[in-house]
Amino acid sequence: VMASAPYPEPPVTGDVIYGLDTVPADAKVFHAGTAMANDQVVTAGGRVLCAVGLGDTIADARATAYAAVANVSWPSEFHRNDIGWRAVARQ
Repeated sequence: VMASAPYPEPPVTGDVIYGLDTVPADAKVFHAGTAMANDQVVTAGGRVLCAVGLGDTIADARATAYAAVANVSWPSEFHRNDIGWRAVARQ
């Protein structure tokens, strides 16, 4: 999940989201707290986007999701870097 600071406090909204057109083909980015303003996608909530990836293994899918996250940004963006590590460790 990509969030808008200062989550969980009331989020910054209206930030232009960059890089959505650079997400890898084997990843998907789902919109939750977004809106359109002046023909641009902007933040409109605390939990803004959710990136998921495909792969032959859980580790591959996790890496693909984080590659998508690395390509997408906005000024108040933050995300966790530890999602999925338990599933990778079990595999």
